[in-house]
Amino acid sequence: MAREIQITFDCADPATLAAFWTEALGYRIQDPPPGFDSWEQALEAFGVPPERRNDASAAVDPEGTGPRLFFQRVPEGKRAKNRVHLDVRAAPGLAGDARMAALEAEAERLVSHGATRLGRFEPAPPLEAGHLVLADPEGNEFCLD
Repeated sequence: MAREIQITFDCADPATLAAFWTEALGYRIQDPPPGFDSWEQALEAFGVPPERRNDASAAVDPEGTGPRLFFQRVPEGKRAKNRVHLDVRAAPGLAGDARMAALEAEAERLVSHGATRLGRFEPAPPLEAGHLVLADPEGNEFCLD
């Protein structure tokens, strides 16, 4: 039986990282619980102190098909390269120079939102179509392919 999944990011600043990934994936911040117009209003009603209101955030696919992304504050920083990473499909159906140009344009857009560019891997047919490696604002590596 197939199961739904959630991808969880340990991080220092859940709100900032959630905002970045909504930009990268076309997601949106999850709506507050029913009966509340904003998360601030809900957290106030739940008695969450102001210093704890950025302990978590979530982003969801507006179409409801992609996994929920959950961002949780942790005290430790990132220490090593990710063993699991996201591949963001930024150039579906494109090949060669057109593909790499589309990836470069998307990398430039994401860098303007806080990503860091880490590397470019050129196409090497028949197995390698070419991709870019970036890191989100907290250093989590991901690929544009």
